[in-house]
Amino acid sequence: MNLDALPLSRKQVLSIAGSSHARVTIWSGAVRSGKTIASLVAFLIQVAQAPPSGLVLICGRTLQTIERNILEPLQDPALFGPVADLVHHTRGAPTASILGRTVHLIGASDARAEGRLRGLTACLALLDEGTLVPEAFFNQLLARLSVPGAKCLITTNPDGPGHWLRKNFILRAAELGIANFHFTLDDNPALDPEYVAAIKAEYVGLFYRRFVLGEWCMAEGAIYDMWDADKHVIDIVPPIWKWIAVGIDYGTTNPFHGLLVGMDASQTLYVASEYRYDSKLHRRSLTDAEYSAEFGKWLGGYRSPGDAVGPVGVRPEAVVVDPSAASFMQQLWRDGWAPTPASNAVADGIRTLSTLLAAGKLKVHRSCKALVDEFPSYSWDATKAQQGLDAPIKVDDHGLDALRYAVHTTEGTWRRPNAVDPLQWRPRGTDSGIDFNTVAM
Repeated sequence: MNLDALPLSRKQVLSIAGSSHARVTIWSGAVRSGKTIASLVAFLIQVAQAPPSGLVLICGRTLQTIERNILEPLQDPALFGPVADLVHHTRGAPTASILGRTVHLIGASDARAEGRLRGLTACLALLDEGTLVPEAFFNQLLARLSVPGAKCLITTNPDGPGHWLRKNFILRAAELGIANFHFTLDDNPALDPEYVAAIKAEYVGLFYRRFVLGEWCMAEGAIYDMWDADKHVIDIVPPIWKWIAVGIDYGTTNPFHGLLVGMDASQTLYVASEYRYDSKLHRRSLTDAEYSAEFGKWLGGYRSPGDAVGPVGVRPEAVVVDPSAASFMQQLWRDGWAPTPASNAVADGIRTLSTLLAAGKLKVHRSCKALVDEFPSYSWDATKAQQGLDAPIKVDDHGLDALRYAVHTTEGTWRRPNAVDPLQWRPRGTDSGIDFNTVAM
């Protein structure tokens, strides 16, 4: 392993050594704090020393996260040198070969995953992001490690203080003989100081405490406590370089809320317009066909506020829809749109929006009145927080859900570095308003 290229901290070295003496080792703490690299080094050592009987497992929320978080780093020669050549995996396959040993890859995205472990006997398991797997799966995993000398290595970011992993295992580490190592962002010596400073600036509130300081802290109070109407609400939408998406929170008895999101040359996102229909106020529900027609009229008639001569109408790159609205998505397909089911990872989406708001990279036009009204009162559910769950109170959140759908689902589009050269573009639209591209000045 090319450990000289990635120097290990004293805490990483101690955790690797400690894992060889404990049945269960937990690395918890901040993002990019060095806990994953330490766990991978420990895992390679344990694979080489594992008993010949029993299976070797790598578990995580999905096969894709296992490939991204575990297998791809193990195959990186810049990190592990010649050892990387001894890690073989075909993308999508349920097994890998590591140091000549067959390793079984098991995703655990829901309660049914526990059944995938029944009947097997394991001698070694690496669990990625332990707080994200069901408790029943975790308990079953420990039960399957019945070979003498079997070991379980676990990495995780912190969650709420009531989470079962913290209450039942981390707080009882001494009693259960668990080796527990806590990391903060400053514990990783391989990180560039400018990157560390950038991470500390990006995360705010709850997410700063968890993902920078590595604290197990409760989600409480206002979710978007960085929201400032004087700072984030604008009267003029600047020239838009790219119309990123429309986000739609579908409702029949609840409000139907659509938001149009674009990006300017500075890579700031703007919520330029909203469409909202509340059947309770209108005393009439609309059909999917009627909603689709209204949706088309709304986008077809959009013109930037205060711009009397600019093109009318937009057609954004993505139409991101509430994933539960299957029939409405079918109607959009029939009407010539290409809808995308939204990512409904609530906490991740909230973190994305919080980061943008804190950095001043998300603005909302004043005409989006319903969305503006929702921001100040959007709060964490204290009852669910006591159960170790991060969840917002589901009241007056339709616009915020639509915004989260649009922004978080398309993150790979708007977060690309150097996506815009502000000196080499000007917005252009056809008469129908369906084509906005960049052209040289």
